[in-house]
Amino acid sequence: MEPLKSTGKAFLLDDLKNVQSIPALKQARMQKQEELQDLTAIVSLIEWYQMVNDLHDYIARQVIEICENEMEAEGYGRRPVPYAFVVFGSSGRGEATLWSDQDNGMIISDLPHPGKEAYFEELGKRISDSLEGVGYAKCEGKVMCSEPLWRRTLASWKQQLADWTDDLKWEPVRYLIIAADLRHVGGDRTLSEDFRSHFSQLFQSTPDLASAVLRNTVKHKATLNILGRVVTERFGEHAGGFDIKYGMYIPLVNSARYMALLNGLKDTNTIKRLTKLARLEAVPLHSVDACEDAFKIALKLRRVTEVENENGIISSSGYIGEEQLKQRTILYELREGLSTVKKVHRNLQRQLRFVERRRS
Repeated sequence: MEPLKSTGKAFLLDDLKNVQSIPALKQARMQKQEELQDLTAIVSLIEWYQMVNDLHDYIARQVIEICENEMEAEGYGRRPVPYAFVVFGSSGRGEATLWSDQDNGMIISDLPHPGKEAYFEELGKRISDSLEGVGYAKCEGKVMCSEPLWRRTLASWKQQLADWTDDLKWEPVRYLIIAADLRHVGGDRTLSEDFRSHFSQLFQSTPDLASAVLRNTVKHKATLNILGRVVTERFGEHAGGFDIKYGMYIPLVNSARYMALLNGLKDTNTIKRLTKLARLEAVPLHSVDACEDAFKIALKLRRVTEVENENGIISSSGYIGEEQLKQRTILYELREGLSTVKKVHRNLQRQLRFVERRRS
């Protein structure tokens, strides 16, 4: 991999390829985190996030290689059939921060092999544990390849998607929304492509699914009051602060995803979704521009949320603190972005009311 020429400083990932232990990989990740933090004022916002997610992907592939080699050395043999390692959530969208936790899964080939279930059960657990060892916290919602729900053969995945589609209650639709952001990271790419094609066809052939996703999408608490002031947390450890992730970032992600799915787009990255929606003229250009500007503000503010550094591993509450909100630039950008979120939310609410009137 060539260094990025625009940074004035080489940011290489190839120097990680010889790291063959989890403790050493953790140390290497910590070093790369420091390099990336130093680059925030040098590279563009979008380029920086791309570099962060390239790092996460590279480390994941290294973890997989280490785990497979360990299992082979311990007598499990080599992987019995092809498989794909995939990611969801902000990682699936290529928008993960330095402190994002695990959101991953496996798609295993349907080729028959008597030992494949036991092999991939063990591999899934090892990968998840090893990623935790490198510094990626386990997902509280258990969206990980160590969990049977997110580690399946391709045929089983297709059946699971069909089952979720047949039961459009809140939880199954939430799982479908998670699956909509699947992105390939390692292994057999054809399995991931097959999954995504099947998901897209399923969405287009299930009319009620769009309205179900829309109902989930419009769940959003008020972030600006009637005077246009930011609604901050009133109680608890984050009192006076603002939740950037769920107050601004996620509503924009959800809106772009819904419109992308509605128009048959397979992209998972939010900026790419907005760009293609503009090309299709599926959304007015001025609305797309406003959403993209607001989304970039959300990415920028996510990067400056309050963080903690424990043994070299960064974590964040996802909140802009009360003192930070006293900075005029941050408060102005936040208000501008939230104004767009409010408009988008109202538009989606109108769409939902229209859809539900047609159904009644």
